[in-house]
Amino acid sequence: MRTDAEELYKIRIIQFCRFHPDPEQACSAARWLKEVAGIESVRQASPLAVEVVYDLRRVTLECIEYALAKLGYHLDNSLLCKLKRALFYYAEDTQRENLAIAQECQVTQ
Repeated sequence: MRTDAEELYKIRIIQFCRFHPDPEQACSAARWLKEVAGIESVRQASPLAVEVVYDLRRVTLECIEYALAKLGYHLDNSLLCKLKRALFYYAEDTQRENLAIAQECQVTQ
């Protein structure tokens, strides 16, 4: 199985809930994510979204979003976002299994 290095780096947009007491949650989440191991870059894409580039061998979108939720950030739970999220989680889990990446990812700073 051929694996290009570029296929192992994922670029995702994480959307935040607009109905949250902290209107700057995307900005503060971006600052926190910059320190997480496995995340190559983070930029605020809009007031309610961040763009994250990460190494799939070290971390997954599911792990990143789980950590953000544990820290009190509220992700957008619209139907479209939930569908995209489920598709990305499945695709990343499948890719990691195909690459024989057995360890569970952990979001650490």
